[in-house]
Amino acid sequence: MTVTTYGLQHIKKEIQHMPLEQLSELILRLARYKKENKELLAYLLFEAYDETAFLEKVKAEAGFMFSQLPALSYHAAKGMRKILRLLSKYTKFTGSKGAEIELLLNFCSNYLEYADRRTSYKPIRLILTRTVEKIKTLINKLHEDLQFDYAENYNNLITDAEKKLSWFKKSDYLL
Repeated sequence: MTVTTYGLQHIKKEIQHMPLEQLSELILRLARYKKENKELLAYLLFEAYDETAFLEKVKAEAGFMFSQLPALSYHAAKGMRKILRLLSKYTKFTGSKGAEIELLLNFCSNYLEYADRRTSYKPIRLILTRTVEKIKTLINKLHEDLQFDYAENYNNLITDAEKKLSWFKKSDYLL
């Protein structure tokens, strides 16, 4: 016996025909069983109206987490990956490419401020290079007007990274 899974269209049609009380019970039940569902529902109810304030809170939290990174390279890399997972979760909540770019730019600037610049530990270096490449592809997917706005911040970040990190080559990442 297999359980039938329904697509979003079927679910949407069924939800439209439900009474309001039954729908609210369904949402609360859904939020009860998974932490990420509860966080998403809380974001949509309490934070979505002011995205800039939400992004500032996330940036502050990421900055605090960066300031608490351990000195050992292995543990610092684990901490950075944890911060990236947190940022990707919050960008899913917002559903905005601009917010994702903004958070990733903030991640990179925190990296430049808090990460050990003398380390030769390759995973730490790869975290920055992959994040920079991700930002570059996200900017290229945006509308031309928005591209111009983010490209300046991105190029400033790349220039700053080349000044602070001897192993980082600006020419590989410029837009």
